[in-house]
Amino acid sequence: MSILWENILITMLAFGILYWLLNKFAFGKLFAVMEQRRQLVLGQLEDAKNTKEQATIYVEEQKNALDQARKEAYEIIEQSKQSSSKQARDLLEQAKQDATRLKNEAINDIESERNKAVESLRSEIGAFSVNIASKLIEREVENNPAEQEKLVNQYLEEVGNKS
Repeated sequence: MSILWENILITMLAFGILYWLLNKFAFGKLFAVMEQRRQLVLGQLEDAKNTKEQATIYVEEQKNALDQARKEAYEIIEQSKQSSSKQARDLLEQAKQDATRLKNEAINDIESERNKAVESLRSEIGAFSVNIASKLIEREVENNPAEQEKLVNQYLEEVGNKS
């Protein structure tokens, strides 16, 4: 096998010309496109990193907001329980006061009615007593004229002493 120096020289010359042409017309544009692609990928990676950080921050904020909402809901529930307990106590106290007031009014009404009945009975008993006494005196006076004169004198003495 013999080495053909001419073929090697032509091949090297063709390769050099091809390299020079590629370098002049193709490599610049090709490397520029590759650099743009590299910059685009780096930018997308940076955006993805920022988005991930923002998402992490947002998730933490949402967790904190959810915890805060749970705490507020628990506080509202506790306040509602306390408020309803206070209202129940107030209503119970008001009912007790109303019952006591109604009881006292009923006792006063009963006492008033009792006093009226006693007064009515006294006046009726007084009237009956006067009526009975007058009938007894009438019998005594009719049967005994001396007694009648004695009663008149006694009455006149009492009236005279009062003047």
